[in-house]
Amino acid sequence: MSKELIEQALSTATDTKDIVFGTDVLDQTGVLFKRMFPGKKALVVADDNTFAAAGEPVVESLKAAGVEMLEPYVFPGTPTLYAGYENVEILREYMRPLTDSVVCSIASGSLNDIAKLASGELTRPYMNVCTAPSVDGYAAFGASIARDGFKNTRECPAPTALVADLRVIADSPKRLIATGYGDLIEKIPAGADWILADELGIESIDEYVWSLVQGSLSDALSDPDKIAEGDIDAITGLAEGNIMSGLAMQAAQSSRPASGAGHQFSHVWEMEGHGLDWEPPLSHGMKVGVGTVASCAIWEEALKLDIDSIDIDEVVAKSPSADDVEAKVRSLMIPRIADEAVKHTLSKHLEGEALRERVRAIKETWPRIKERATAQLISPDEVAEKLREAGAPFHPEMIGIDMDRFRTTHTKAQMIRARYTILDALVDLGLYDVIIERLFSPEGYWGKHPHQEG
Repeated sequence: MSKELIEQALSTATDTKDIVFGTDVLDQTGVLFKRMFPGKKALVVADDNTFAAAGEPVVESLKAAGVEMLEPYVFPGTPTLYAGYENVEILREYMRPLTDSVVCSIASGSLNDIAKLASGELTRPYMNVCTAPSVDGYAAFGASIARDGFKNTRECPAPTALVADLRVIADSPKRLIATGYGDLIEKIPAGADWILADELGIESIDEYVWSLVQGSLSDALSDPDKIAEGDIDAITGLAEGNIMSGLAMQAAQSSRPASGAGHQFSHVWEMEGHGLDWEPPLSHGMKVGVGTVASCAIWEEALKLDIDSIDIDEVVAKSPSADDVEAKVRSLMIPRIADEAVKHTLSKHLEGEALRERVRAIKETWPRIKERATAQLISPDEVAEKLREAGAPFHPEMIGIDMDRFRTTHTKAQMIRARYTILDALVDLGLYDVIIERLFSPEGYWGKHPHQEG
């Protein structure tokens, strides 16, 4: 990551003020902490695994910089620390009386989110030393935390500063490297979803924010086999891509630059609690990778459609009422997420003249959508192969989702978020059920891939 690129991205970040990124840079942690939080004591927070990866050099660096240290708070490493709200509460209450301290977490995704939210709830800043290229959430605001089995993103600021040592990151467990790859590759169809929303005047593309995520995305994803091997040069691109995604979300004050329909598959499974009781818990990026294959397969079918032949009057006449839509959502969603899903789905639901205008806009802009999206996208087969080479799941069965449940998830994914994606355009056209049927027919993508291979 070039110094110029960091400085450019930091200039538009709302929370993060500095990032140290490179090989063998743990010794800069103390100087960075002292500059960001003058006069504050350091509370190092880690788990057994992350402390073993970077704890001693981080502590030594803080001491060498003259930072007053509190006794490190180290969670047990086994079972795998989960991003549950109970752990946020444990850390928050430990921190509460330590009013003159700032957390320096040594963490990958889950512990970073725990430290982020615990600090945020106490309205205190924090910084993080990254230990794996597993998430795009290091530099993002918000923390993905489960409470009572229900996982969603809770509001809190991004870190004030980050240290990302590439040697530590490259030495992280292979499953964490693979999950980072799964999270990053979804930025490809997420970009196509944003193009769609841009062409329809729903959510305009900010070219600067777009460049932060998409500018080096192809390069970052180009060597999945080397990434799986822990090659530092390849891991550099992966780590950079995920950190820049977080900074882009800060600049946009939205997750739109980094999240599209592929993420919505993951959100469904997370809200249903799938994999939360696994050891280790099924990671976000593992689910997102499978969602990315699904999203690209949906796009592939959508781009084959003859949009010109669509009869607008027929689409409007056949469209369901809001009551019908709500009933369908409630019939599919488990009770604890039904209300939220209804709210999001109805916020996108159009009828009558509004639907007529939307379908007309899709028809008019489809040639440009098709041209731009085709240039952005890769095929579902290519996504699956890249995930395979990176050591990440590429088929729903690999994450414990059978094909009947997977098919139903296609419908639920459109309902789980308000964000406009290809799923919503197909719903507006009255064609989403048709596309799902094609995908699961013997000739369709999932009909040809009914079981995991390899």
